Amino acid sequence: MKIYDVIVVGGGFAGLTTACELVKSGKEVKLLEARDRVGGRVYTKQLDEKTYVDLGGQWIGPTQDKIYNLAKELQVDTFTSYNKGIHLLNLNNRLRKYQGLIPKIDIASLLNLDFAIKKLNRLSKNISLETPWKSFNAENLDSQTLATFLDRNIFFENARKILEIGLETVFACGLGEVSLLQALFYIKSGVDLEHLFNMEGGAQQDRFVGGAQLVANRLAEKLSDVVQLSCPVVEIDQVNEIVLVKGENFEYKTKRVVVALPPTLAGRIRYKPLMPRDRDHLTQRFPMGFVVKCYCVYEEPFWRKTNLSGLAISDNSYLQATFDTSPVDGKRGILLGFSLANRARSFMRLSSEKRKDSVLKTFCEWFGQKAANPIYYLDHCWADEEWSRGCYAGIMPPGTWTAYGEALSKPVGKIHWAGTETSTVWNGYIEGAIHSGERVAKEILAVL
Repeated sequence: MKIYDVIVVGGGFAGLTTACELVKSGKEVKLLEARDRVGGRVYTKQLDEKTYVDLGGQWIGPTQDKIYNLAKELQVDTFTSYNKGIHLLNLNNRLRKYQGLIPKIDIASLLNLDFAIKKLNRLSKNISLETPWKSFNAENLDSQTLATFLDRNIFFENARKILEIGLETVFACGLGEVSLLQALFYIKSGVDLEHLFNMEGGAQQDRFVGGAQLVANRLAEKLSDVVQLSCPVVEIDQVNEIVLVKGENFEYKTKRVVVALPPTLAGRIRYKPLMPRDRDHLTQRFPMGFVVKCYCVYEEPFWRKTNLSGLAISDNSYLQATFDTSPVDGKRGILLGFSLANRARSFMRLSSEKRKDSVLKTFCEWFGQKAANPIYYLDHCWADEEWSRGCYAGIMPPGTWTAYGEALSKPVGKIHWAGTETSTVWNGYIEGAIHSGERVAKEILAVL
């Protein structure tokens, strides 16, 4: 049986990047992807010849240099997200209009918001991106949640509601679910909260013409016969100098393995010998975020005619936020609604018909009756995806970083770990996945 230099498990951006880097260095590589497509948590669905929607990751922004360079290399164009005109805020059952980043609310709440955001940014600067568990005051920060921080630093109800909407949209989880240390690490890995929140100048600044998965597809084309789809790996056995990678109808031999999966999914593979206790307990404590993307597709972006940007945030619907995600040519109007964390869990308990009715009702209240009759409606829950079980990324609850953080990217024998969750830069984003792939490729080349 042929012995590969490296087998990569997972065909998202982390796995594809790893494979490309190793192939460029002359290594014999096989990439095994469980799905029938590449891209992982980046997934573009084509609805008709002029309509596509990004069901997964879709935005990029300044300082995410690797994904910009990759798109340019693969001849995938980018364009600026639509953000012109008036935004909407549905707060305390009242619909308000505003422009800029911060909604118009009472001055006390605005000052409190500014204070809390600046404090989170300031605290994040003290976090070590390479070893967060060794950061100043790490044990104390890791014993708290992001909700605890709000309890202690937000004094006005409107400020609390606005910041909760923003932070839930960034983290895709309830603020009581994520460690404060993890939140500060995540903020610093994405520069600061302004970068994470913003469209212009921030993480939501640009999109891909044709959808984000186009980049992954073209990257896979460069790998030709290296990529093997519909091959879920169920077992990895380290036997002396060889590693056996097994699935239902296959078995491969290799010198090294890269598992480029979210930690919780990596933990579902059988390993022989067993994973060290710290690695196994880490994967038990690393749940995925919970997000549903709801799309309504119209003949045109009609809201633009009344100078609405399509951006809206709400404290009391199933949707925390909406965006205009129409194609660059504006030949379709597409509104995207995000339902996250507890709101998403409640939303997904509704029937598909009731979910659609709820979203259309909300869009009509915000953008007018023209929103009632979309050409297409669809929603996508990443927690239902067998090979993701959530999105955007894994979330560390209190105590995880300081107890088990060192096991996150530390190789176990001949098994190495990649994925956006292991990145020190733009953790949770496509950019972070690419960084992790480059890191693990260097790690392997140093030992092979």
